[in-house]
Amino acid sequence: MFKTNVGGIDRAARIVLGLVLIALVFFGPQTPFGWIGVVPLLTGLMRTCPLYSLLGMNTCPRM
Repeated sequence: MFKTNVGGIDRAARIVLGLVLIALVFFGPQTPFGWIGVVPLLTGLMRTCPLYSLLGMNTCPRM
């Protein structure tokens, strides 16, 4: 359905960033803006980014 366009380093960074932002909901300033972290977390887990598709970007190595 979706083409994989998120590479290894990009994927790891997205997952870490997503988890950190979600953690801010429970620890730290405890603002609801931390739920924005769901977006990078899901794109990292699914290995596809709709914005990358729109812009024609791809961080996956060629196979």
